[in-house]
Amino acid sequence: MSDVLKLDGVHTHIGHYHILHGVDFSVPEGKTTMLLGRNGAGKTTTLRTIMGLSPPSSGTITFDGQSTGKKSTPEIACLGVGYVPETMSVFSDLTIKENLVLAAREGPLDTQRLEWIFGFFPAMKRFWLSRAGSLSGGQKQMLSIARAIVEPRVMNLIECFAEIRKRGATILLVEQNFRVAQELGDSVLVMDNGKIIHRGAMSDLAKDTPMQERLLGLSLEAHQ
Repeated sequence: MSDVLKLDGVHTHIGHYHILHGVDFSVPEGKTTMLLGRNGAGKTTTLRTIMGLSPPSSGTITFDGQSTGKKSTPEIACLGVGYVPETMSVFSDLTIKENLVLAAREGPLDTQRLEWIFGFFPAMKRFWLSRAGSLSGGQKQMLSIARAIVEPRVMNLIECFAEIRKRGATILLVEQNFRVAQELGDSVLVMDNGKIIHRGAMSDLAKDTPMQERLLGLSLEAHQ
């Protein structure tokens, strides 16, 4: 199996801050690689560096055998690299319930669909009547995804990625929710302080609670 994307010794500075410290990893063709880590670990900067939005200070990045180091973001995109940034498309002044009611355009919320969503995002049930603006960044992202899939006619997130992968796409995905990461990922990279500190099969990390707690600070059950 060939690697579509490779990072070798990548360092990135933003202003006076040294964010990435020698990042090395590769993404296999046709597979989904999860990039996990605590807040501030460098995950978003890694994606922005790959796209040329925060150019690397040193090191090499290759996509499909071509170096992207001196290419502009539009040129990198033309190679076939797509970038979907984190979004927070929620109504901050409304509760989680009100956000989902608005998203369910065809009528009242489907109870079975809600329970399915709560299985992936327990925080949505826990803060059901809380204002969306009071949620953490990761929780807002969960709500944004929940809004996108609450309508039963909309393909769910996991089915969507499975279908994309079936068509030959190679995916590098940053995901805050460990349960979703477990469902979607073939392999996993864990970042901390701008470095890759773990790489391996997603299934191995998913069944090793002590490793989850050591690498991420939370177990699968708590990392919601």
